[in-house]
This record gives sequence, structure tokens and C-alpha cells, in this order.
Amino acid sequence: MVDVKEGHHELSHHRDEESKIEQVARIDKYLVMQFAYLLDRLKSIPEGEGTLLDNCMLLYGSAIADGNRHDHHDLPILLAGRGGGTIRAGRYIRHPDNTPLNNLFLSLTDRVGAGIESIGDSTGRLELA
Repeated sequence: MVDVKEGHHELSHHRDEESKIEQVARIDKYLVMQFAYLLDRLKSIPEGEGTLLDNCMLLYGSAIADGNRHDHHDLPILLAGRGGGTIRAGRYIRHPDNTPLNNLFLSLTDRVGAGIESIGDSTGRLELA
């Protein structure tokens, strides 16, 4: 499958060593393929007027953009599903620099009626619809 013996975390501190970068890329590719498989399965299951994927909110990503530098900005985050029609899908959105990831989490809690005013360093809600 992936044929990598070291852990992802250890490899992410690669210090620009090509062999470690290549191994992280293989792990990441495998994980993205597994996420795509999950999305395909959810999309294949009818639910209500749409599919199970239409009624889900799934996040794939990381709270760290570059493990080698411990960079917490410009995070690679993928949000899948339509959240029961509350999320407009099929877009690439780039938010302003230093937008807290907790803003996304706060916006997602709104969709399940959690009534939360803030999470950690959140500064507001993101427009998802």
C-alpha cells in the first residue's frame, strides 16, 4: 500500500530531506485517496431528496500547514458535503491571512444548532452558504 515504515509526524519534520518529503507525500496521497473513497460512498447512499453526502459536513485537513516549520497559517482544509443544504459546495475559498480555523468550526456548529458564541481564538463566522 503505502510502504512507509516511519510515522507521519516524524517525517513531517523532514528538514528538507528529499526521502522524507517523498514518504510524507506517499502517506498524504494514500490518506486523500481514502477520503475520496469515503466521499464516493456517502454520495452513493440515497437519503431524503439527495444523498448522505448532501446531509453531511466532513473536514479534511490539518491545523498545521508545514510540520517542518510549525506553520499555522494558510491551512490546507477541505470541507465536503452540503450540511443539509446550508453549505454551497464546489468552491475554492481563500480567506484573509490570519483567519482563525476556529471561525470555520464556529460556522459549522451553527449548522447543528449548537448556539455557541465563540471557540478559542475565533473572531467571527465564515460565509458557507
